[in-house]
Amino acid sequence: MRTAFGAEFDLADGYLNTPAVGVPPVHVAEAVEEFVRRWRTGAQRPADFDAAVDDTRESFGRLVGVPGDRVAVGSAVSPLVGMVAQAVPDGCRILVAEGEFTSVTFPFAAQADRGVKVTGVPLAALPGAVAEHDLVAVSVVQSADGAVVDLEALRAAAEAADVPVLLDVTQAAGWMPLRLDWADWVVGAGYKWLLAPRGVAWLAVHPKAVGRTRPVAASWYAGQDRWSSIYDLPLRLADGARRFDVSPAWSAFAGAAPALSYLASLDLHSVRAHGVGLADRLRAAVGLPAQDSPVVALTVDGGVERLAEAGVVASARAGRARVGFHIYNTEVDVDRVVRALG
Repeated sequence: MRTAFGAEFDLADGYLNTPAVGVPPVHVAEAVEEFVRRWRTGAQRPADFDAAVDDTRESFGRLVGVPGDRVAVGSAVSPLVGMVAQAVPDGCRILVAEGEFTSVTFPFAAQADRGVKVTGVPLAALPGAVAEHDLVAVSVVQSADGAVVDLEALRAAAEAADVPVLLDVTQAAGWMPLRLDWADWVVGAGYKWLLAPRGVAWLAVHPKAVGRTRPVAASWYAGQDRWSSIYDLPLRLADGARRFDVSPAWSAFAGAAPALSYLASLDLHSVRAHGVGLADRLRAAVGLPAQDSPVVALTVDGGVERLAEAGVVASARAGRARVGFHIYNTEVDVDRVVRALG
């Protein structure tokens, strides 16, 4: 058992796979267990979860720096991005980063029959290419190697060219202090750095972008009064971002609500310093330059296998061994990686 940032984690040394799957605090796991107990005894009622779902809107908003009433709920990133992709005009030119995670790129690439074109450029070159495109879609932190987009340069370029921006914060929210109320769309999944169960995601929609987003997954839950929009026409969706809600997976939100509330209560500057500090300690030990990210990509032959033999849980991504340092990691984990790699 580890204690970190005021919470307990039932975690052994060597877990460095948060960029793939985050580990919940004990109290979050217990909330999911309580859901299962109530479900198995018939004590659960659908309306019981409205408050928990709405709590996650507020917490996600605090974590990414947007008002909670801009936030829609969903189950995964790609269906939420799809609501944006379905609404772009024919022939739209989409700018992405080379090597971008496909939950960001595929929904736009699937619109190729309408003449939608997706172009990738190196991450550092992204701001300079904004004016030549009609929409930018990029992860704030790249999944493959932890590289961080220059948000200020991107914002300035987008505002100067009047080009809308979609940001994926899946690898950023939960450790990076963010203020993204300027972006047209901010999307993120909960099961990595946000320490929630898989099956929860959020989409923050700027008021100016509501009309440029299509509620392709429209359901009863997106109704203005969700409990009176269960049957029959006409279409009667909520006025704001909630019109993009996807009916929530209750068990996942049972864990997401306390997980996001916990993270939103922390000083994320301290969280960032902790994770990046550990990552930079590892980088220094293996001869890599410092980087403002808790994610480290290691080019080592058989890296994942060598780490696994040493009891380190990591992932293979883009031909490299990827590790990530979150609130529950310590210098013990860094030292284990260094020993494993010699």
